[in-house]
Amino acid sequence: MYYEDGLVLCGASSYNKKFYFNEDFDLVPKQVKDELKIMCVLFTEDVGGTIQLIYDDEGNLEIVVDKEEDDILYDEIGSVLKVKQLQREKKELFESLETFYKVMVDPQ
Repeated sequence: MYYEDGLVLCGASSYNKKFYFNEDFDLVPKQVKDELKIMCVLFTEDVGGTIQLIYDDEGNLEIVVDKEEDDILYDEIGSVLKVKQLQREKKELFESLETFYKVMVDPQ
């Protein structure tokens, strides 16, 4: 699944209470998939809206968050803080996923 200029790895939504994992990445170990699911679902439970992990053209993993226009319960400040926290606490995981992408998905 592609999103604008990138390839979606996974995502979650507080609106439909669903988690999505791109089947193109089935080689990712189950333990990592579970960690991503927990991370994404907890994010949407904490701040609302949606979260997606998206690979850009160079294979860098980006955290993209969004909300519906009329969502008055979405926590904008909490969202920014939570993204920064995830970038800090999950740095090794994200780096490993970037390496996985560059080796397994887009080897050059």
